[in-house]
Amino acid sequence: MSEDQLEELIIQVINGAVSTIPSYLDEIKENKEVLKVEEPKEFVYGIVMGMALGMGGAILSAQTETPTVEDQMRIRDIVYKHIPEIRERIFS
Repeated sequence: MSEDQLEELIIQVINGAVSTIPSYLDEIKENKEVLKVEEPKEFVYGIVMGMALGMGGAILSAQTETPTVEDQMRIRDIVYKHIPEIRERIFS
């Protein structure tokens, strides 16, 4: 899979995860006694980052074998490149 294809798929995952932010924030608000989340937007940021990093690995696993360390670094670099956009969409 080319770098551009991988990045496009990761961007789709990020966009999908970001689109669920309002429902995550509502869920946290409704279940604050159980979840005990002090910073809901930081918590959601962690969810979005985890989804992006995890799905990047899953995408590569589906294409070939278990992602190598180098593959994981590629995924991390792509996701990290989009951190400013992710944070803007969550915290604005």
